[in-house]
Amino acid sequence: MAKEKTLFFCKECGYEVSKWQGQCPGCRAWNTLVEAPSAGKAGRRGSSTPGNLRNSNVKPMKINEIETQEECRRKTGMSELDRVLGGGIVPGSLILVGGDPGIGKSTLLLQVCRLLSEQRIKVLYVSGEESARQIKMRAERIGVFTDELYLYSETCMGTVLEAVDEIAPEVLIVDSIQTVYDENTDAAPGSVSQVREITGTLLHLAKNKNITVFIVGHVTKEGNVAGPRMLEHMVDTVLYFEGDKTAMYRMLRGVKNRFGSTNEVGVFEMRNQGLVEVPDPSEFMLQGRLENEAGSVVACTMEGSRPFLIEVQALVCQTSFPMPRRTAVGTDFNRVNLLMAVLEKRLGIRMADCDAYVNVAGGMRVMEPALDLPLTAALLSSHHGRAVAEGTILFGEVGLVGEVRAVSQAERRVAEAIKTGCRICILPESNRQSILKAGSLDVSGVKLIGVRHIREILDYI
Repeated sequence: MAKEKTLFFCKECGYEVSKWQGQCPGCRAWNTLVEAPSAGKAGRRGSSTPGNLRNSNVKPMKINEIETQEECRRKTGMSELDRVLGGGIVPGSLILVGGDPGIGKSTLLLQVCRLLSEQRIKVLYVSGEESARQIKMRAERIGVFTDELYLYSETCMGTVLEAVDEIAPEVLIVDSIQTVYDENTDAAPGSVSQVREITGTLLHLAKNKNITVFIVGHVTKEGNVAGPRMLEHMVDTVLYFEGDKTAMYRMLRGVKNRFGSTNEVGVFEMRNQGLVEVPDPSEFMLQGRLENEAGSVVACTMEGSRPFLIEVQALVCQTSFPMPRRTAVGTDFNRVNLLMAVLEKRLGIRMADCDAYVNVAGGMRVMEPALDLPLTAALLSSHHGRAVAEGTILFGEVGLVGEVRAVSQAERRVAEAIKTGCRICILPESNRQSILKAGSLDVSGVKLIGVRHIREILDYI
């Protein structure tokens, strides 16, 4: 019997080589090549696509002859999800939902199924991980479902396609892509070859039958969807469901969207009856905050086009060890060390013999430069033991010479501060001038304080 031929595929770009190498010749990534059976009976990618999915009527057209129209979107009934998708789901689109195991991906999609079925939209939910009875038990905690939702526990792609032909759903959900296999591909479910073939088949299904397809993908310890990275390139939309399992909130982040803007964020709260939308994340993030406490300041950060008010906490104290201890939760550890060095050099405040603990309350992770000024104020407030005036928010970037630089979308940040009742907003002077010059925002309810250097922050602590 002839030995089965195998190839090595790159998980990042899909490049194929006959022998293993440490570095991928295509994308130059290290240790990304994995062994998998060659195409064999299935042929190259797309050759396993069933004949009834191939559209032979499509012909090349001149670009000036193609008529364009606005995409017809269908509301899901979940406003936070619609926000991330750009206004709703587009028929014929392929959407990937990724996240850690147990974070709530299946619960989110099951709630979407309930809302769509209430609109008399036929939905087929295919699960390769749970039986129909298990899904039914979980669905009873979420709410009442209509007969427009069909549950199917199956892992063979050919059988799933037969069910699609029989039921003719408008929305198809596959949970998860790592459990479904193509019987024409000689590889284990979840392997590079299987994930690539299944995704290609679902892509043809979505485009040729105008079905919206959701596929669920598990996330590796590196934070990427398990399987080849090219999976994210093949789909139309990539959503990541994030959050700490011990925290109440979950965040749905859009990192790719061919039908809308990227980097939008939806906020949910996990409860016994499922996921509940959080329409005002700023109020939610500031719950439980103590007033007039040293080391606690309110910052305004942006997630896509959405402003968030969050609490930044700092604790600075004298160390009893030769090497001071520094900890940062929710932000960049190296950025905290840099800001402490700037304070010591530019303001003469000795921090080399101090322990420093920084925390972004609520479990959020913020990396944008606008967090520099709030971090600086929190460190100074804790070091001097004096609280920042209540009702104050801060945002701005701090340079190595202590200058405070402008940040993007300052007007939206100030508008969010006004909406939540803040009375004082400390921001870069250049941002303050641009807001006043534009005149499109009514700032009569808030006092704008522009700063050019971090030494000016000492006057407000």
